[in-house]
Amino acid sequence: MSNSHISPQKSFFARFSETFPLNLSGTWLSYFVLIGIIAGLGSVLFQFLCNVGTHYLLDFLAGYRPPAPAGEPELFHPTATPFNRWVLLFLPALGGLVSGWLVYTFAPEAEGHGTDAAIDAYHNKGGAIRGRVPIIKTIASAITLTSGGSGGREGPIAQIGAGFGSFLAYKLNLSERERRIMLAAGVGAGVGSIFRAPLAGALFAAEVLYRDPEFEADVLIPTGIASVVAYCVFCLIFGWGAVFSSPDFQFLSPWELGPYTVLAFVLIGGGFLYVKSFYGVHNLFEKIHIPKHFKPAIGGLITGIIGFFLPETLSFGYGVIQQGLFNELGIMLLLGVAFGKILTTSFTISSGGSGGVFGPSVVIGGALGGAVGKIFAVLIPGLVPPGAMVVVGMAGFFTAVSNTPISTIIFVSEMTNSYHLLLPSLLVCLLCYHFSQGFTIYKEQVKNRAASPAHAGEFFVNILESYRVQDLSDQIRKVETVPESMNFCDFKRFFCETNQQYFPVVDKNGALSGIFSNTDFRSVLFSPEIEDLVVVKDIATRDMISTNLAEDLHTVMNKFTRKNLDSLPVVDAKDPKILLGMLRRREVITFYNQKVDELNLNKIQNAA
Repeated sequence: MSNSHISPQKSFFARFSETFPLNLSGTWLSYFVLIGIIAGLGSVLFQFLCNVGTHYLLDFLAGYRPPAPAGEPELFHPTATPFNRWVLLFLPALGGLVSGWLVYTFAPEAEGHGTDAAIDAYHNKGGAIRGRVPIIKTIASAITLTSGGSGGREGPIAQIGAGFGSFLAYKLNLSERERRIMLAAGVGAGVGSIFRAPLAGALFAAEVLYRDPEFEADVLIPTGIASVVAYCVFCLIFGWGAVFSSPDFQFLSPWELGPYTVLAFVLIGGGFLYVKSFYGVHNLFEKIHIPKHFKPAIGGLITGIIGFFLPETLSFGYGVIQQGLFNELGIMLLLGVAFGKILTTSFTISSGGSGGVFGPSVVIGGALGGAVGKIFAVLIPGLVPPGAMVVVGMAGFFTAVSNTPISTIIFVSEMTNSYHLLLPSLLVCLLCYHFSQGFTIYKEQVKNRAASPAHAGEFFVNILESYRVQDLSDQIRKVETVPESMNFCDFKRFFCETNQQYFPVVDKNGALSGIFSNTDFRSVLFSPEIEDLVVVKDIATRDMISTNLAEDLHTVMNKFTRKNLDSLPVVDAKDPKILLGMLRRREVITFYNQKVDELNLNKIQNAA
């Protein structure tokens, strides 16, 4: 069923006001601020753990010092350990072993990328997340990523924020709907703070829930408040400014859209490969019958083998993007990072390791964009700076794999402080979104609000309000009318020849003037002495309950139940004396059941 037929009866602001009444707005505001503070502190803690882990594992043990983005200076001075590829080969396996033991011993639901777990909790678990999950996810992700595993920071930080939002709602004994909203606020706050993109974080939490271009409007204001607070908390500790330093790229000519269009289709192909690789590896590890604790270690070992030859594909990889923005890397290295990162991320996370998928997507997309940009720099010098293609590639690639075009455009703009590339970013992201509908990295996304269990009751209750009598025009039955002047004896003969239960009455001009049912003339039927004196006009009621083609079916059902009627006359909306036919209650109920079945079928298909 098309989503356009189904829409909540009340506006977003009406629903929001019901959930967060004005007289309690200060209380609700304090909840969102508190979520923002905790999510911001969680981001600070996770960022610190990542710095500590990178210093003592990658730097001290392996001598590997991956470049960092300009907005994230190192907290520790580099060690004097010489670079050792052999240590780097086995280090991700060690990290996978430790993180696997942690996750599968204490919180198995913390495996993989945490954003999907938050989406699942929103749709299917009433916004509930176990309190221990964010703690285990934080520690396991920090170990996985700083030992060389390929992943991003948004997964664990999304679960930290979501977990606290869920915990707070539970302690306050809030409803499921309110708990879902607070969970989403935590997701947006965590992601917006650690990537220093508060607006994008708020939009992302509302957009990532669905595959269709649809926002969860109820969470936008709470998420925006929490995201701003979390961003401020994080930046007070780690400094203000964007994650990446970027030249002041400009969009100067419509001819530039040619290379950007080519880039869009390269990103679509790369996104398809990424998703298929990610879940292909996942399915492969599902078939390996060994204790799950050891699977991340195997994935880490394969990751280490790839990193042995191409260290840039390990850990976060943001430094590669920083160098790509200033056109400091060659084509072959950029392509190697892009395809190598697809493999290392797949083996790190799909084997059961802990980490996010947004960070690797940004690196893969930026590397592909930089490679395409450098090719065009050779073919058509001066048309598009390769660094600009890096920015747009970051946005387009994640859009292709996540179905989040709007928030991703803002994400990349805030992360790179590049707002002059919104036009080519919009083109590329919309192309990527349009041609990538068949796959997504977030398997827990549902198609739209109608397919979400979180809105099942809302849509089932209001479904009849979304349809009108004209939608059942083929079910409106033509009936025989009877004239007001017909005497009862003649009507008895007419009654014996018809199976009608309701009899519309018309005046001498054919205008509808009343109606009666087969139960209304019983008193006359059993009083034969008055049959010749009674005419149909005496039996009919002039106080008719009728409907018209423009009336919604919810109102029609109320009319049926008000006086326990089985059929209603359908009249012309402009002239209620013109009878169009009769609509039975049975047809309306059948229509309702059909629409409910369609919703359930859509839900099953989306789950599959």
